[in-house]
This record gives sequence, structure tokens and C-alpha cells, in this order.
Amino acid sequence: MTRRGTAGLVLGLLAAVLGLTAAPAQATGYRYWSFWERSGQAWTYASMGPSGTTPDDGDVQGFRFSVSADSKDAAQPRGAADFAGICAHTPARDGDKRVALVIDFGTARDAPGTETPPKPRTACARVGQDATSADALASVAKPLRYSSDALLCAISGYPQSGCGEQVAKEGPQSSAPDATDATDATDATDTAAPAEPARSGPSVGLVAGVVVVAALGAGAIWQAKRRRG
Repeated sequence: MTRRGTAGLVLGLLAAVLGLTAAPAQATGYRYWSFWERSGQAWTYASMGPSGTTPDDGDVQGFRFSVSADSKDAAQPRGAADFAGICAHTPARDGDKRVALVIDFGTARDAPGTETPPKPRTACARVGQDATSADALASVAKPLRYSSDALLCAISGYPQSGCGEQVAKEGPQSSAPDATDATDATDATDTAAPAEPARSGPSVGLVAGVVVVAALGAGAIWQAKRRRG
């Protein structure tokens, strides 16, 4: 092998390294409505579906439309989440309860197709004492749309189509969400495990080491041939 041939081999191997490390990792996400409960000053991902949750008078709950891999990276509802402010113009009534709802339709980045998400809004649902969170939502945000599997697909008609569909998103790789990762009308418990970072190929250090070893080997062969010549 000539010196020029050795240099070509090294450059080719280096190009291969760059090709392996340049591609961004892709993860699988799901476009869906998530369900949240307000605890103090923070949102908590609900451990039950809205139809399996019976809120108390004065509770604050939220719904957020977004793309996420599971409950660990789901986007929280945005905006004011204060019961006194949301229900200020809805007086208490005997036999009923009031539930403050934050409905966040998400961002344009999370919207399906060419749809434009409505602005986030709040609503005070005044419902019977035995009403579930699904009942409270239905009283202030119709039309709702559900799938044949009882998954909540749309609030106030948004989005017009689709329900928990799989989409590609940049970031850590994760498994598909279980029953609670899509907001549904059935009881469910969150059992999703933390996602492991995606690995699209060998590490840079390993591949670079292979390049160095190959280059040294090629150089040794060239030197041996030169001495024999």
C-alpha cells in the first residue's frame, strides 16, 4: 500500500465516524390529551382517568394536548390555575360542587396536520356532588370526542381527527404509553418506566479507536513493504 493509499484509508474511516455520529437520535412520541391534578402550586399527572376521578368542591384540574413519549415528559397545562380566580363568577349552590378546569390546546408544533390550536382557556364547572372529572369537562367544553377504546380524543372539537397517534419526535427513546399515558374515560394506574437514552450506534470513542488502530496497521504494512522493496 502506498502512502497515498494509507491516507485515503484513514480519511475514509474518519468519514465513517462522522456519518455515525452526525445523525440525530429519533424517539417515538404520541399526540394526545393528558389529564392533570393541581396539588398546591404544582401540577401532578393524574393516576386515574377522568371518568375514574371524582373531584371535590374547590379542586383544580387540567387537560393538555401535546406530543410526548410518556407521562414522564408530558407537557403541563399552562396559564393561571387558581380556583378563586377561575370560579370567581360561578357562585356556590347547595347540592352542587365547583371544579376549576384549565384546558390547554397545546402549541402549533404539537398540532396535527394544518390545524391551529385554540388559545388555552379556563372554565368553572358546577356539577353534582357525585360527578366525575369527565362529567365536569363535558359540562363546559363540548363537543368531546372519544375513540372506540374510550380514549378522550378531542375537547371542544379539537383536534378534528386523530386520537393518540404515533409521531416521530427528537429526544430520548421511550416505549409506547400505557393506558394512563393517553387521557381516557376508564380507570388506570401510571406504570410507565423512565425512558433510557437512545443509542444510534457505537460511541465516538470506540469508533475513533478503531480508526487509529486501522491507521497504525496500514502504516505498518506500508513500512514493511518498503523495507522488502
